[in-house]
Amino acid sequence: MSKFIENQNWRYATKKFNADKKISETDLDILKEAIRLATSSYGLQPYKVFFIENPSVREQLQPASWGQSQIVDASHLIVFANFTKVDETHIDEYIQNIAETRSIPAENLQGYGDFMKSKIIALPTDVQSIWTAKQTYLALGNLINAAAELKIDVTPMEGFEPQKYNEILGLTEKGLNASLVATIGYRHEEDATQHLPKVRKSINDLFETI
Repeated sequence: MSKFIENQNWRYATKKFNADKKISETDLDILKEAIRLATSSYGLQPYKVFFIENPSVREQLQPASWGQSQIVDASHLIVFANFTKVDETHIDEYIQNIAETRSIPAENLQGYGDFMKSKIIALPTDVQSIWTAKQTYLALGNLINAAAELKIDVTPMEGFEPQKYNEILGLTEKGLNASLVATIGYRHEEDATQHLPKVRKSINDLFETI
């Protein structure tokens, strides 16, 4: 655990990436697995995660990201896209996945599936979209922590225009919405931000026991 805290103190939101340094495929696989294993309500994972490697696409996305250099300079750009609506198909496919993974007859899981449908599908579409977008933050948390273990920098970003991302990446027609962006790679030695002390509330200010 002491190593975990040390890594949390090491990480920061990188402002300038080394554009010449790329993440290995081995480390990328670890980060993808960390995202895949992230906690999710019901285990449903109502989102998709896009790794944007195409330089021309990233150049198109930069203006929609307030011109931030990380979009094009980082080793990889990741877009977390939530499903804007959850329907019965999403839940049925998840139930089938449980059945196959755990060797359980799908009919034995019908009650769980019906319960999820009663709680999720009954929600107004805008509320569903807010809920699915929140799920992407859980996945982002696993990415950040796993990357810190590998000494890979992550900059989570909300400073972008989702509608333009949706248009450029063709997300809307897939029932998806760009909810979060993260750039990953290695900090540039010229990024002065890495040398600044981390600023957080004190334990006494942040926590209260009731």
